[in-house]
Amino acid sequence: MNQEKSLITTDVDFDQDGFQAGTLRLPYSHDKSGYGHIPIPIAVLKRGHGPTVLLTGGNHGDEYEGPVALMKLVHRMPSMQINGRLIVIPGLNFPALLNGSRTSPIDKANLNRVFPGRRNGSPTEMIAHYVDTELFPRADFVFDIHAGGASTNYLPTLMVAPPADRVRRDNLRRLVDAFAAPRVMVMDLLGEDRTYGAAVARHEALFFCGEFGGYASCGVEGVELVESGIRRVLHALDVCAEPGPEAPANHGRLLRVEGDGHYLFAPCPGIFEPVFRLGDEVAAGQLAARIHDPHAPWKPALELRFKRSGLAVCIRSLARVEAGDCLGHLASDTTWAEACAE
Repeated sequence: MNQEKSLITTDVDFDQDGFQAGTLRLPYSHDKSGYGHIPIPIAVLKRGHGPTVLLTGGNHGDEYEGPVALMKLVHRMPSMQINGRLIVIPGLNFPALLNGSRTSPIDKANLNRVFPGRRNGSPTEMIAHYVDTELFPRADFVFDIHAGGASTNYLPTLMVAPPADRVRRDNLRRLVDAFAAPRVMVMDLLGEDRTYGAAVARHEALFFCGEFGGYASCGVEGVELVESGIRRVLHALDVCAEPGPEAPANHGRLLRVEGDGHYLFAPCPGIFEPVFRLGDEVAAGQLAARIHDPHAPWKPALELRFKRSGLAVCIRSLARVEAGDCLGHLASDTTWAEACAE
C-alpha cells in the first residue's frame, strides 16, 4: 500500500456534514506558471453515518457518459437526503477530459495504467497516487464509469471482478443486480494489474466499472443507464431511501471475456474493414475482418477470423490500424458459479 502523503491538496473536508463543492489541487509547475496547480472539480455530500460511495468519471478524457451523468448528479446533491457520504469526481483525469483525449496532454500517461501511482511522479501518476492513498481508503463502494472513447465502441455493459471472499461477493452481486445493466461482464485484461480496479481490489472496497458507449460521443442509452443504475445502487446500499427507477425486465445477461482467444488484434498496419457488427453472435472460425494495404491495393486483403465464439461486445471505430491494435473483442455466456470459481 502507498504510505507517502500525497502532494495533492483539497479545499473540501471529507468529514464535514452537508454539501461541498471544491477542487483537488494538482501541483503543476511549468514554463508559464512556476507555482501553479490544476484544479480538479470534486463534490462531497455527507449526512448521517452510512457507507461512503466514490463515483468517478473521466478516467479517460474521451469518454463522456460518466462525466455527464455525474455532473447531473452533482446538480442534485445539495437537495439529496442521504445516510452516508458521496464523493463525486466527474473528470478524474481532468487534463485529458479538457483535451478530449484518452491520455493526458501533459505527460501522455493513461491514468488507468499507472496505479498505484507515485507521489513525486508525473501529473497523471500523482492523481493515481492521491486516489490510492486518500480516496480508496475512505470508500466502501467504488464505481468508475468508462466508455470506448475515440478508438472503440461498446455495448453498454457493467464490468465486474467477483471477490474471493463469499460475503463480499454476495454483497457485490446484490449491487450488480440493483444496477440492472443489460449485460454484466467478467473481464480478462490479460494480466494487466496497473488499473484503477486492481488498485481498488487491494483496498478491498466493493467495486465495479463499466463501458457505456464509445466513439467519443455521449450516448442517450449509456447516460440513462448510468444515472438510473446509480440511483438503484444508492438505494441498495441504504444511502438513499428513494428506490430509483424500476429495473428493466431484460437485464443481467452474464458474460465472460476468456483470455486472448476472445480478442481480435491487427497483425500488421493497414485499413481495418470489419465483417461483424457490434452485438453480433459469432462463431469460431467466422470471418471477422480484413486488413487492406493502401500501399499495395492490388494485393489481396489479409483476412482475420475469430478464434472463439461469443457476443461481439466491442469494436474498433478507427479504420487506420497499426500492428497490435485491438480491433474488438467477444464475450461468452457464463454463470455466477463459473465466474466465481477462479
